[in-house]
Amino acid sequence: MSNTIPLSFLDLAPVPEGKTIAEGIAQTVETAQQAEKFGLNRFWMAEHHNMPGIASAATSVLLSHIGSQTKRIRIGAGGVMLPNHAPLVIAEQFGTLQALYGDRIDLGLGRAPGTDGATFQALRRQMKDAERFPQDVQELMYFLGNDTEDSPVQAFPGANSNIPIWILGSSLFGATLAAHFGLPYVFASHFAPQMLAQAISTYREQFKPSAYLDKPYVMLAANLLLADDDATAHYHFTSAQQSFVRLRRGERGQMPKPTHDMDSIWSSAEKMMVDNALSVSFIGSVQTVKPKLEAFIATHQPDELIVTANVYDQAARLRSLELTSQLKLFTLQS
Repeated sequence: MSNTIPLSFLDLAPVPEGKTIAEGIAQTVETAQQAEKFGLNRFWMAEHHNMPGIASAATSVLLSHIGSQTKRIRIGAGGVMLPNHAPLVIAEQFGTLQALYGDRIDLGLGRAPGTDGATFQALRRQMKDAERFPQDVQELMYFLGNDTEDSPVQAFPGANSNIPIWILGSSLFGATLAAHFGLPYVFASHFAPQMLAQAISTYREQFKPSAYLDKPYVMLAANLLLADDDATAHYHFTSAQQSFVRLRRGERGQMPKPTHDMDSIWSSAEKMMVDNALSVSFIGSVQTVKPKLEAFIATHQPDELIVTANVYDQAARLRSLELTSQLKLFTLQS
């Protein structure tokens, strides 16, 4: 393939079994530094609450730490779950990040609460808050824009920053909204791939050029775990598979250790569910993964790919990042 696209990394700050949150965060910093070293475009973190295996709940705080430990790579939210927050507060947080780290900041927004009902209540939010998502996005764009000078409420920091906003989604709702606002769109194909083709088609067909973007820009998410051989990659990926089973069972816990025997852990129905949810996964050696990834990119024509490797073993994550350059599919920065 002659045309390459940028590659980015999505991280949940996993906390492996037997490790502390501080150790999990230290590994995330190391991952961000390696992503920068190997030429990736962005390092994004996702907001999740009430999950002992994920340390990225205070997303903007952790992004600030990542920013201080890196130099070039763009950092951002993939995403902030906007129904959990007042738009003004997010404008101030990300305006502060831009004041600290310059034009390296991205702000991806999701409509889902990213948590359970009880936690939503603990956040002092209500499920109906998600219904205000389009209005909240507009309000946030306003606070980050150039037209608040005469407003009785302004974001300090935040005003005039024009931080790039992305809409995240796994359905037609987000695709339609991103198209309507003329914003870039990220599809969560790494765990909810069912409407992938339909959503990006809808986004591209309905896109309206805006002050932010003159043509559609699609970033697709995928699970990518490269190793020196297929067996090693599949072994380490069992951590992600186990996490998904636990999530569906409502079980809490840190990032599980990999296993050689998934069949003793999941039922056939659970295996089918996980295989469907994680079907956009590229696991194996460079030689095995490259043709599959080429076919995926050729089919969906993304402008950028963002990948995640949510596994227990840190060395496996770092090795996977190291091997990405051998795929020769991505525009990596030197």
